[in-house]
Amino acid sequence: MLKIHLDEASKRFQYEWIFKNLSLELSQGNSLAITGSNGSGKSTLLKCLSGAIPISSGKIVYIYHEKSLAEAEWFSYLAISAPYMELPEEFSLEEILNFHFKFKKPLDSISSDEIIEQLYLTQHKSKQISQFSSGMKQRLKLGLALFSDVPFILLDEPTSNLDRKGIEWYQEMMQQYGQNRILVICSNEPREYGFCEQKIVLEDYK
Repeated sequence: MLKIHLDEASKRFQYEWIFKNLSLELSQGNSLAITGSNGSGKSTLLKCLSGAIPISSGKIVYIYHEKSLAEAEWFSYLAISAPYMELPEEFSLEEILNFHFKFKKPLDSISSDEIIEQLYLTQHKSKQISQFSSGMKQRLKLGLALFSDVPFILLDEPTSNLDRKGIEWYQEMMQQYGQNRILVICSNEPREYGFCEQKIVLEDYK
């Protein structure tokens, strides 16, 4: 069981506070929506939660089975999907799945072919990522995160580049694969986070 504690966590760039004195407690099964105007720092908070960038003051603590984890270990317990994450364009779909799951264990020992089927990309399994549409790339990013056997999933603008059918697919995927995990979703679209139990507005922590 993973727990994440934020104790007066704050992040500053030069003289500007992105967020200040944010205290939270998240356990597996909890879901949190981070909302706020464009440029308010939602993605920055997401990166701080993942350990990609350090906070300026306060604490973020990961506790797994009652044991505190070193920050260098955090990445093993989480998966991220975000617009600013690049996919290796020269890889085929099969190659990128094989590459990704060298670093993460697949959820419930699901096979690459089953993942490809769930992503509705069966006809494109040998195609290079560079030939994918923006919607196909988005489904792939979400799939890489959700099919990783980790207790913490972070999603930034998860339905960007998805059409109506893609949005329905996302909502079904979250219902099916988002259970018993910590979910953190950065979004201003209720369709992306409507199922979240907790919500914060980043402007409240300036």
